Formats: sequence, C-alpha cells, structure tokens
Amino acid sequence: MPAVSIRPSIGAAEHPALATIWRGAVDATHDFLAEADRDEIEAKLQSDYFPAVVLWVAEQDGRPVGFSGVLDGSLEMLFVDATQRDGGIGTALLAHAVREQGVTKVDVNEQNVSAAGFYARRGFEAVGRSETDEAGRPYPLLHLRLSTPS
Repeated sequence: MPAVSIRPSIGAAEHPALATIWRGAVDATHDFLAEADRDEIEAKLQSDYFPAVVLWVAEQDGRPVGFSGVLDGSLEMLFVDATQRDGGIGTALLAHAVREQGVTKVDVNEQNVSAAGFYARRGFEAVGRSETDEAGRPYPLLHLRLSTPS
C-alpha cells in the first residue's frame, strides 16, 4: 500500500473532492441516517461545515483519500474514502489531529458502532451522551474524551 501523507487543505478548490469522500464514507458507514438528513448535511458541507474547521487531507499517490476537521481541540469530522477503509488512513489522520492539533475530544454517532470502537481502541472514553445530534436530529451522540495516562 502506498504511503499516506497528511497536509493542510488547499481550500475551497478541493472541497468538491472532499465532499465526494464524505458521501462515499457516509454511505458505507451511516446506514442509520435518513436520506433526507444525509442530503441536508451534504448540501451544507462546502458552504458551512468545511470553512468552520481546520481541514487536513490524507493523500496517497497525490490523491485525497481522507480528511479531518478540527475546531478548538475537538475532532469535528474524520472521513476516509470508502474504498480505502481499514488501511490505516483514519488512524493516521487521528494521530495527526491529536499530536499536531491538540485534539482531546470527539462526538460520534451512537449508531455508528464501528466508529465508536475505532475511537475507543485509540484511547477515547465516553464522558457523556446526547439524545440528538447538534442539529436536533434523532441521532444520539456519544461525547468522547482522550483518556490521560495515569
């Protein structure tokens, strides 16, 4: 497998490629998400959500294969191309976010069992739960924090 490099996003010019990664990843992992809700979120990605975070892009062979978005020590988004899942890209993006951006917290959809397990295996622990997502949709969130070594 080619090496993964992580770089800052070049901005709006690559937002369409990142939105494509998002859609494939969500289709592969968020089967609980109603189509109308998925479409509503997707419609706001490039205009609202991407500009609100610091975006980093994972590349292989010069092609984006994943991305993360961080705001104030919180991992707001981490998505990997659905065809590249389980190849270490998500782990590399998360490690970069923790090491370089000081990430200590992340919210994850409770129904996304694989993502919750991904974060748990990397030292994140549940510290709270919300019945709805940040937009009030009926998708419970687990609030996770990076556990500190004792």
